Amino acid sequence: MSAAEAGDARGARVAVEHVGRRHPPAVVALDDVSLTLEPGEFVALTGPSGSGKTTLLSLIGGLDRPSAGRILVDGAPLDGRGLARYHRDTVGFVFQHHHLLAHLTARANVELPLIGAGLGAAPRRRRAEELLAEVGLSERLTTRAAALSGGERQRVAVARALANEPRLLLADEPTGALDSTNSALVLDLLVDARERRGATLLVVTYDPLIAARADRVLHLRDGRLVDEPATALRAAAEQSQG
Repeated sequence: MSAAEAGDARGARVAVEHVGRRHPPAVVALDDVSLTLEPGEFVALTGPSGSGKTTLLSLIGGLDRPSAGRILVDGAPLDGRGLARYHRDTVGFVFQHHHLLAHLTARANVELPLIGAGLGAAPRRRRAEELLAEVGLSERLTTRAAALSGGERQRVAVARALANEPRLLLADEPTGALDSTNSALVLDLLVDARERRGATLLVVTYDPLIAARADRVLHLRDGRLVDEPATALRAAAEQSQG
């Protein structure tokens, strides 16, 4: 695993067991997918558009439920009974298009998950300011999200994802809408979060630079995990840009 065994490997262990996801009337998004993410591991998930990558990420994140099979996080089934606590205490998300509230400041966006965790106003403010400093945005605390650049917005999204110290960090093409400079910066932030916090990190990506830094690369095609040569990632990247 390296990176000092990913901090203290406090990350979550995820087991995906024979998971399928079907959408009516007959769309098969995932078909009998099984995999394990070990605590503190950094895994990149690749594959062509429509292969089921985002669907799998959504299932692991508890944003959707499988049609077949099950997902276990630290040995506990991921089901409706514990989803609120799971979202509050275990998992953090970084999306391609950041999903910030445009009318709120950078600091207020980072504070949002902390409100749900029951943190008081003063501790929320301190925590948000610490995280924004960590991502290099100390000078943008009170700037509304709508006035931030694309790279800055994604850095705020990373800070927000880290607000509750998640043990599982899920990122869906986090550099897909960024230029090369901001892509490298966001990637560094995600890798640093994994290395210093010991979080388990799963990243859906077309970016070969992200895949090169992962402990493992998994490939999805037509809803199934497959063994593919290194050229598959380049081909998927070219398809996404075409």
